[in-house]
Amino acid sequence: MNFWEKITGSDMTKEFKAFELRVKKLPADYQAAWEKIKAELWPHSDFTGRNLMPILDGVLGLLEETAADGQNAVDVLGDDIRGFCSALAGEEGAKSYRDKWRQQLNDNIARKLGK
Repeated sequence: MNFWEKITGSDMTKEFKAFELRVKKLPADYQAAWEKIKAELWPHSDFTGRNLMPILDGVLGLLEETAADGQNAVDVLGDDIRGFCSALAGEEGAKSYRDKWRQQLNDNIARKLGK
């Protein structure tokens, strides 16, 4: 990735287009689950969202493999997609905006108190 792609985000745009082409090949229930997964994971992104790209790629690979095996999305992901995404983001060390803001607030208070 060159500097211009990194600044403009065109590398991520290309990657998302590739993801969406892969998603279109999946059954409808998997496509709906993918949309929910994306919505649940975005709060765990950094400023650019680049930290989520490997996570999304891994999830999409899981969906493709299980769809090829003939399983449905609920059997694979369960009923709690929010919990699945939270566990996934937690394992990868992705923090939500709330976690980042909490840490920033704690750091500011500690600095003001002279610690």
